Amino acid sequence: MPSLDRQDNVFVLDLGDGENRFHPDWLTAVSAALDEVEKAEGPRALVTAATGKFYSNGLDLDWLSTHTDHYQDYVVTVHDLFARMLSLPVITVAALQGHAFAAGAMFSLAHDFRVMRADRGYWCLPEADINIPFTPGMAALIQSRLAPQTAHEAMITARRYGGADAAATGIVDQAVTAEAVRSTAIEIAQAQVNKAGDTLGTIKARMYAPALATLRDSTNPLG
Repeated sequence: MPSLDRQDNVFVLDLGDGENRFHPDWLTAVSAALDEVEKAEGPRALVTAATGKFYSNGLDLDWLSTHTDHYQDYVVTVHDLFARMLSLPVITVAALQGHAFAAGAMFSLAHDFRVMRADRGYWCLPEADINIPFTPGMAALIQSRLAPQTAHEAMITARRYGGADAAATGIVDQAVTAEAVRSTAIEIAQAQVNKAGDTLGTIKARMYAPALATLRDSTNPLG
């Protein structure tokens, strides 16, 4: 399960050491961690990271297959997480030490910055291959955070981007060695801790207003 630590003014949220899929309990734990980050006072920033082969493999399809009656509520909760991260009033950095697939890749896009391992691991939106269309909120998030041509390619071809390719296309900000992923993310976050506060939250809310409105539409989240 996710766990929250603090290094000086940088909170580090470790998403786990498995596939880190969005099980309801996992979503609750991440939400509680974000509550703690928001309630803290003074300079601060947030890094999300993970341990092992995966950063996150996205939606918990096994759980969904046995709880189909909760599908819409589940999607609303996932959208809420994306919206909250996108508008969080602190600088956020995703440290991608392993694979980031589907909703896990989208979660990374909701951060302000991304650092990815250069030599192994993929960032991928596989929806076109697995026959699961993007929800309106997911599409809005992706298109608000990627250049149009990159979003187009990533969404319709399900391309798997390695670290160097992800950096070249602007999906991530840096591709570094495996040993440097988390420390580089913390350095980026530490340099921006004084930005935390209401002004930053307002800037993000206005910058991403259309995407946030779509993500927060709980009446028709599936389109």
